[in-house]
Amino acid sequence: MLDTTLLRTFMEVARAQGFTEAGRRLGLRQSTVSQQIGRLEEAVGRRLFVRDTHTVRLTADGEALVEYARAMLELEERARQHFAGADLRGRVRFGAGEDFVISHLSDVLAAFVRRHPAVDLELTVGLSGFLYQKLDAGDLDLVLAKRRPGDTLGRPLWRDRFVWAGREGEALDPAKPVPLVLYTPPSISRSVALEALERHGRAWRIACVSGSLSGLRAAALAGLGVTVQPRAMLPSGMAEVPHLPPLVDVEFVLAGPGATGRGPAAALAQAIMDSAVRLQGAA
Repeated sequence: MLDTTLLRTFMEVARAQGFTEAGRRLGLRQSTVSQQIGRLEEAVGRRLFVRDTHTVRLTADGEALVEYARAMLELEERARQHFAGADLRGRVRFGAGEDFVISHLSDVLAAFVRRHPAVDLELTVGLSGFLYQKLDAGDLDLVLAKRRPGDTLGRPLWRDRFVWAGREGEALDPAKPVPLVLYTPPSISRSVALEALERHGRAWRIACVSGSLSGLRAAALAGLGVTVQPRAMLPSGMAEVPHLPPLVDVEFVLAGPGATGRGPAAALAQAIMDSAVRLQGAA
């Protein structure tokens, strides 16, 4: 039988894509994390990660183990709750971006509701800036949103790079202002786009503003302009647009008082963290 402690460490390394960061999140030394992964690899008889001086990524066997580990940890949690003598009850006010909701996050939420039928889940969909405002006002318990690297709010799940995106084959005239398709403020991607163009002295104009991802996609596919999206979350039919100023990275985090401690919000946070590798790949 596989040790669930080792499986938790394995899942955290997969989420963090690094041993040092996984150790920080788990409160363990990097050497301890390495030892635990070594013990797990010995137990399964397969190599789970490919490691070099800069990156840590799952092997094919590691990706297969993610699904088994998630199922085993979920089963352990269900057994623990059963013998604790009380079902999880209460309410979770959860906020997430539209790009998450249309991905595999819906599957994660559906599984959570099935496992905890006595928990009332209230979902708010919106831009990251809007969700943070709701969080600050006390209207949300937990938020899955974007943040810039260097910000300290929330627990990081994974990192991606912002890219310029437009319809496939889009070519911009360098002599003309860049036509932009942007979210309404407050928006992290909007700020990143404008700052990058200003920093490089590139003229721009706003061709379309929308409060939804579907609106941005429709405008970009119509050829109205280019937008900014995380590379792994490029909507269908859109591609990266070259020859524009480079953009910064973006981090995806869980934030809010419900992300720690116990209770229904903490249980939802754990379910999302356990599915972070799947969500990242789906995105």
